[in-house]
Amino acid sequence: MENSLHPDQVILVTGGQGMVGSAIIRCLLKNGYKYLLTPSRQELDCTRQQDVECYLAQHRPDVVIIAAAKVGGILANSTFPAEFLYQNMLIAANLIHGAHIADVSRLLFLGSTCIYPRDADQPIKEESLLTAPLEQTNEAYALAKICGIQLCKHYQQQYGRDYISAMPTNLYGPGDRYHSQYSHVIPSLMLRFHEAKMLNLPSVSVWGTGKVWREFLYVEDLAEACLFLLRYYHGTLHVNVGSQEEVTIAQLAQVIAQTVGYCGHIEQDSSKPDGTPRKKSDTTRLTQLGWSATTSLQEGLKVAYQDFLERIAVTDQACAKCP
Repeated sequence: MENSLHPDQVILVTGGQGMVGSAIIRCLLKNGYKYLLTPSRQELDCTRQQDVECYLAQHRPDVVIIAAAKVGGILANSTFPAEFLYQNMLIAANLIHGAHIADVSRLLFLGSTCIYPRDADQPIKEESLLTAPLEQTNEAYALAKICGIQLCKHYQQQYGRDYISAMPTNLYGPGDRYHSQYSHVIPSLMLRFHEAKMLNLPSVSVWGTGKVWREFLYVEDLAEACLFLLRYYHGTLHVNVGSQEEVTIAQLAQVIAQTVGYCGHIEQDSSKPDGTPRKKSDTTRLTQLGWSATTSLQEGLKVAYQDFLERIAVTDQACAKCP
């Protein structure tokens, strides 16, 4: 396959201060792509159309990677659905349309496998999109990401733009956001188990029955997949990106507790929602192109916890106040 991404191209990475965006930046630099635009939110607010169009007109990137997003776990999505829908729709629309106006030749839009129906056949194929109702706990976020996927497809079909979409499964790794309630499951549990260890708490409560299944992808693997797709993929259909490693939430909690070194009791709070019963992505399309993930959950969690310790700097007295 011919590589369509060249080292002399200017690449804009939005969301570069987040977990996904920073991993993509590291990956690009490691692979010799040095002409990078990585504006902070203060430098470029992607929810403001005029700001986006002015930035693109001024800097003229050859490639745009949309890693900017408002993200969170079940509670955050359920509590703030209006913000999740509104902000993520604006980010997608402004950047995709803005890239078209600025004559950007190549674009990658990042979404999530939460775009698929709650009861989709497992593992979930890309063709399952829009075939049945969504999971209610993250419907708003999913709808915004679906809009981004469809925009890329229609700008490609109508205008011949080389705009593609990738849908990663649940992500974790260095640079994650740690909040005991509003984060995704891995950073939330890592923070809570760490606090419990520091405070010598006898037990930790985990949301849900623990019986639902989830697939997790190390963020550095996602970054490599993004670079691979930008180099070699030009189709109109979005592409799933996953690890094919699946665990129950109860099993995940045990692995995180072991990684952190917490030896107390783990309780499942079945009064809290589980979310989608199972969400395993079918990555046949991507593996047939020639890419697959290489980092195991145990390996990735060890690196993620080390990053947590170095970056968050939790102490015995302040651990409950971590952002």
